[in-house]
Amino acid sequence: MGNSEQAQRIIVPLDVADEQSAIALINQLPQVVWWKVGLELFTSTGPKILEVLKSKEKRIFLDLKFHDIPNTVAGASRSAAKYGVDLLTIHASCGNEGLKAATEAAQEGAAQAGVKPPKLIAITLLTSISARQLAFDLKIPLELPEYALEMALLAQEAGLDGAVCSPQEAAQLRQTCGDDFLLVCPGVRPTWADIGDQKRSLTPAQAIIAGADYLVIGRPITTATEPQLAWKRISEELTTVA
Repeated sequence: MGNSEQAQRIIVPLDVADEQSAIALINQLPQVVWWKVGLELFTSTGPKILEVLKSKEKRIFLDLKFHDIPNTVAGASRSAAKYGVDLLTIHASCGNEGLKAATEAAQEGAAQAGVKPPKLIAITLLTSISARQLAFDLKIPLELPEYALEMALLAQEAGLDGAVCSPQEAAQLRQTCGDDFLLVCPGVRPTWADIGDQKRSLTPAQAIIAGADYLVIGRPITTATEPQLAWKRISEELTTVA
């Protein structure tokens, strides 16, 4: 895999408050192919930001983490699929029925709009949650890696294309879910960057070796003094991975 191919596995989040800031960031990093649009920006701009990204021929990870009753997640997935985004997230904890409804609805929405359906990616467990919080706050009696794996398997069984997991769960999920199941890993931090609020982190190269398909890397790039250089540095680190 060549340099540019490895670099195309990095998804940069547009974690900004408005359209103007988003466009400024996109223009600042022209080599970035994949951008993530999350709750803050989508709530602020609506689908307009997706049109901007489409016009610049970027790939879109629409990370809205749907979590609701089956009928509602189906409706939301149907609408989101019409925008022609590449990846779309839904919480695995919606359960089998909700996940299946979302998958079917995303296919329908894309067909109605004449676009390629998005890959549906399950949220196993937010990367900001620690093993202690899983036990004490959420009262879940499973060990954290086991819980993340169970959620990924639930999603795979329901027909989803992949899961979001911390890099530390990637190896086990890759082994159990097989090679065709997409793994998207946030919480990836180069050794030279601040960990921030991520509890379960690995370096970009370690995450790829563990089995990640895509890495979501935000602050180490976007808040760097020179974002271009930070992007280049991470891309170069990834070329060392066979």
